[in-house]
Amino acid sequence: MAGSEDQKFCLLEVLNSFKLCLSPDKEVYLEHYVAGWRGLVKFLNTLGSVFGFISKDAVSKIQILVNFLNSENGSHYATMQSMVKFELDNELVDVDKKGICPESGCRTLLRLHRALRWLELFLERLRTSKEDDKTSVMCREAYNESLAQHHPWVVRKAAGMAFFALPGRPAFFEVMNVGPPEQVVEVLGKAVPLISEVYLITEELYQKHNLLDLP
Repeated sequence: MAGSEDQKFCLLEVLNSFKLCLSPDKEVYLEHYVAGWRGLVKFLNTLGSVFGFISKDAVSKIQILVNFLNSENGSHYATMQSMVKFELDNELVDVDKKGICPESGCRTLLRLHRALRWLELFLERLRTSKEDDKTSVMCREAYNESLAQHHPWVVRKAAGMAFFALPGRPAFFEVMNVGPPEQVVEVLGKAVPLISEVYLITEELYQKHNLLDLP
């Protein structure tokens, strides 16, 4: 996979996708959000099987959202805001936790939203790290502050073990494919705030409509 140009990760790709995510009115374009996530999945896959438990789930969630975008109701999924309105208005979201609509756009995106927070925190730690800082510690701290609270014990245990197998900081910087370490830090300094803004807008939208705890 590492030799395939289609699978090769570049941090600039993620930066550009999240840069395109926001409309002038701060609505989030689902198409560019999905594109940004495709780039992040390449990042996870570049690091081998360590993040397989997250990247596989992200790929399936991305495909569900793409299917919605390409459906006859695709125009309602142009932005996160229009998707939430459409699905709530048409009772397509399991807000009462009855086990219906397991693949609603709102539920699907919530899973990606939670994982995005973990990646945002991890990438920010990478940006501000020193050369000899341990990526396993950075990743574990980011995970414990975000995704861990949504995972059962067995998954948290497996994740903790996986983090110990992470390569060092230089390897992470190399897979960014943007140049020397100082260039990586500079691009991360542009990408992470964009990811953070998209995350916060999504968080506020879901909080407003009581969607943060969808089963």
